[in-house]
Amino acid sequence: MTIVLTDSLKKLLIETASQLKGAEKRKFMAQTVQGLGLGGQRLAQSELGWNRDTIRKGTRELKSGITCVDNMSGKGRYKAEKHLPNLLEDIKNLVDFYSQTDPSFKSQRLYTRLSAAEVRKQLIEKYGYSDEKLHTFLFNSSQIK
Repeated sequence: MTIVLTDSLKKLLIETASQLKGAEKRKFMAQTVQGLGLGGQRLAQSELGWNRDTIRKGTRELKSGITCVDNMSGKGRYKAEKHLPNLLEDIKNLVDFYSQTDPSFKSQRLYTRLSAAEVRKQLIEKYGYSDEKLHTFLFNSSQIK
């Protein structure tokens, strides 16, 4: 037997799942997939865009009665301003001299002639930032001349 999800049902399931977070979302997804029956995980993945690993985790939580604790605050890294509280002010001090307004005066934005690599180089030279503290994935210190 093939299960067909109507567009209105798909929309309802996707919207409901998007409003939930963490364990509640996983539980909802697992219960929905169980209701879809055999092949429900694959159907939910293809029709609803749900991640099958998330569905499996929710199914295990549902069966065991044990909810996994999420550590969302432990993911990622802190903003640079937290580690380097003067960074934004130091960047502003560097680029102010090289900044100009939009020549057509259509906006109030300022434009600068300095590249990001040059700003990084000057932060190290003039303000004593270390190469390690100024993380970047676009270039490394060997590319700065």
